[in-house]
Amino acid sequence: MKMEDYIRAIAGLFILASLALGHWVSPYWFLLTAFVGLNLLQSAFTGLCPMENILEKLFKIPKA
Repeated sequence: MKMEDYIRAIAGLFILASLALGHWVSPYWFLLTAFVGLNLLQSAFTGLCPMENILEKLFKIPKA
């Protein structure tokens, strides 16, 4: 898998998990959904993605 695939999978997992937690645990979990969405939006415009940096450092996944 490429770096983009990992990032999309992780973003989707975070969104689904926070939606489930927001529904069953506390509505404050919806803030995590908003954070992930804002991060994806800023990444589209700036090209900077914190998750990409984290994956590179932790698992040595190459960018391309």
